[in-house]
Amino acid sequence: MPFLQAAPVLSNQYLDDRVLRSYLRRVLPRTMLGAIEPDLTDLGEYAANAWTLARTRERSEPKLTQWDVWGERVDRIELTPAWIAAQPLAARHGLIAAGHEATHGTHARVHQFALVYLFHCASEFYTCPLAMTDGATTALKASGNQRLIDRALPHFLSRDPEQFWICGQWMTENAGGSDVAPTETAAREENGRWRLYGRKWFTSAINAQAALALARPAGAPAGSDALALFYLEPRKPDGRWRNIVIDRLKDKLGTRELPTAEIHLDGAPAELVGEPKFGVRQIAPVLNITRTWNAVGALATMRRCIALARDFGNRRVVFGKPLAEQALYQDTLAGMQAEYEAAFHLTFFVTELLGRVQCGQADESQQNLLRLLTPLAKLWTGKLAVAIASEACECIGGVGYLEDSGIPQLLRDAQVWPIWEGASNVQALDFQRALRAAGGLQSLLTAQRTILSQVQASELEPCARAVRMAATAIAEWLQKASAGERHRLEAGGRELAFGLARTFALALLARHAEWALRAENDPRPGAAARRFAEHRLLRLKPDGLRDATMLASDSY
Repeated sequence: MPFLQAAPVLSNQYLDDRVLRSYLRRVLPRTMLGAIEPDLTDLGEYAANAWTLARTRERSEPKLTQWDVWGERVDRIELTPAWIAAQPLAARHGLIAAGHEATHGTHARVHQFALVYLFHCASEFYTCPLAMTDGATTALKASGNQRLIDRALPHFLSRDPEQFWICGQWMTENAGGSDVAPTETAAREENGRWRLYGRKWFTSAINAQAALALARPAGAPAGSDALALFYLEPRKPDGRWRNIVIDRLKDKLGTRELPTAEIHLDGAPAELVGEPKFGVRQIAPVLNITRTWNAVGALATMRRCIALARDFGNRRVVFGKPLAEQALYQDTLAGMQAEYEAAFHLTFFVTELLGRVQCGQADESQQNLLRLLTPLAKLWTGKLAVAIASEACECIGGVGYLEDSGIPQLLRDAQVWPIWEGASNVQALDFQRALRAAGGLQSLLTAQRTILSQVQASELEPCARAVRMAATAIAEWLQKASAGERHRLEAGGRELAFGLARTFALALLARHAEWALRAENDPRPGAAARRFAEHRLLRLKPDGLRDATMLASDSY
């Protein structure tokens, strides 16, 4: 018989996930874990089946039909099968509701993001509008606008598929994304109602039933403080658009199943969320939410890539034995697994902090810690997801380069994680702002020492030592950089952020490894921690600004 190469296969993605299951056993009360495990198991099975289905059916993308057969402008968007299936599934499993319900108290966010982590890869990026909906829910709660709270939140938090809504966030314009100060969309009061005029250049999930948008009220001065935050319901009950025109759908590198549009607002009716200024301040708290979704999505991508590479290694026989039994392939997988496990524990620690802050159970130090760690987790996991997706393509070889294997899509999609919610440099600068507001690294270093104090096993001492050495080097570098001109600190901001993220992650991974040894007699988290400690934690440059300035210009 001719040789046939076996495709990688996924089993239940919850039952097969040692890292997630061990973590949940450590952090959740036993009764709570028992209560939520059926949902986790169901989503794990859905994720495995969705991978099999995606490989056997023809790929599809959203389609925009701007005119009907009679010449009427309709701007109708057809969604992919996975998107059509996703809305009722997200509602029934409470992918938004679980994070806001009081049932599980401070553990609500851990519960929610465990669901999101399992659901993401099967959803064709339906998690994007879910993240925006979660953020919008948080913004509306904080606004105190009771009319909008009563109007929108019952839909955003519904577990009934017939009542559940998703919400977009329309911020980006031609002039830029992270810098919203040049926003040109205008808001005018006409006959007692606000209407919006202008162009939004990136509107992800344009099919959403609601949206939040920034606009400048008529007569307001320039600058970001003069922008106001508005709530819209873009379509009428019959599906027709409310003074909105869809110019086109974006042609993107990845996330192609996600309908992202360029739109014109031509008097679209809207409601003020708060006062007619300081809209950026009203949307700012959303970043802790959406950046956490970003990090969890990046984690899910890593987990999917490693699972496929591992299963492929068990099936592919070369040089007389399976790849999985060959030392170099084992070493490659081990390196990927160690990085992923460290990133997992950092990201889910952020979800724990988010839950405490949301429930009013966090002290000032923990609130500062959430503000510091959120951009760090987002920055590092975004970059790491791309690296691991690339490595997975290489692990699977030539077939991993073929479109119909499904592997290249993972790599293309992964590239969005460093870009969404602010690119890496934006995260590094935002961390420095948070650092100044917190008065320095004290809350982070204190938390890190507390975590490390729980690591007692002798086999984990190299990990604890690596954390202590890295923390000392970071503090010394930061002291020297802060003593000079501010742009010197800024120039090293990205490597500072990576170093802090990786160092804190190692402390968390070592703590879990200590627990796993005692409670589960499992040495694998310890092996991951030791392997990660051997990887380079820091790449801080003593003073690379002069060379950076010269090389960046590269002129003759």
